[in-house]
Amino acid sequence: MKLPTDHSSPLVRGLFSFWAPTPAAMRGWALASVVVNAGITVSGAVVRVTGSGLGCPTWPRCTADSFVPVPHPEIDPLNMAIEFGNRLVTFLVLVVGLACVIGAMRLSPRRPSLVRLAWLQPVGILAQALWGAVVVNSLLNPFTVSMHFLLSIGLTAACWALYARAGEGDAPVRPVTHGAIRRLGHVLLAAVFVLVVLGVVVTGTGPHSGDVAASRFGFDIETVARLHADAAYLVVGLTFALLFALYVTGAPRRVRQAALALLVVELLQGVIGYVQYFLGVPAALVTLHVLGATLVWIFTLRVVTSLRTRGPLTEPATPAPVAAPSPV
Repeated sequence: MKLPTDHSSPLVRGLFSFWAPTPAAMRGWALASVVVNAGITVSGAVVRVTGSGLGCPTWPRCTADSFVPVPHPEIDPLNMAIEFGNRLVTFLVLVVGLACVIGAMRLSPRRPSLVRLAWLQPVGILAQALWGAVVVNSLLNPFTVSMHFLLSIGLTAACWALYARAGEGDAPVRPVTHGAIRRLGHVLLAAVFVLVVLGVVVTGTGPHSGDVAASRFGFDIETVARLHADAAYLVVGLTFALLFALYVTGAPRRVRQAALALLVVELLQGVIGYVQYFLGVPAALVTLHVLGATLVWIFTLRVVTSLRTRGPLTEPATPAPVAAPSPV
């Protein structure tokens, strides 16, 4: 019987490559998981800035008597469609996550490290979905909304770890830079996480709560915005120091390129942040800023994982054919 993985169409073969995965296909699915998790993070921001957070006021149903959007006298149809669309994206994320699990389990030879990392995805997606119920039932309390975003950040980190591990071997970790530089990379990662946390505090204090019924943090918006900006300056400074150290010590080119790319993304994110602040935080720029924050996180993970290696990924050796015995 002809399997989808034997299909003549490259698209069909790619979509079903998790069933008979190669190392390259496994890494491709891991990268897809990074992309879709970043995508649902941004779609969640769209829900918030359009005031659609309670477009589906119940969970798991959209309304009290329907799983799908139906006309409701108290809810704008557009808000309902936006929130329901964000819920549908969850299924895409789950499908990609399950493809990673199946691919990791069917990869030959099986690599337990990849299986463990892959399983974090469906578990994390389930946790996200259940926390979504808390967000709705709390009427978009800023703490629950903030935790929803941070769960996405954590899940994205797990997806990136799977992507990085899928492209390397299983030998012990070997640094490719000086130990002090690698420690600087870990400090940078911690600083970026603090920056992200301060960002969600600013978001939970300012406008765009997701719905008029939602509460806000009681902080002074100017104070938390300044703290967030100070953290951004620290992150940019640490990134520049890391990039300088990499060039001075002659680090591998791919590591220097990763650090340079991160610095560029940070500077662009800074421009967006200042423009949105001086323009009164327009909704479109808030969404773009969330995308930028997600990219800063992913590019930071890329830098940190590039500072070490486990050796090249080797394909399983093909057994040499056995010569037939000579006839007597």
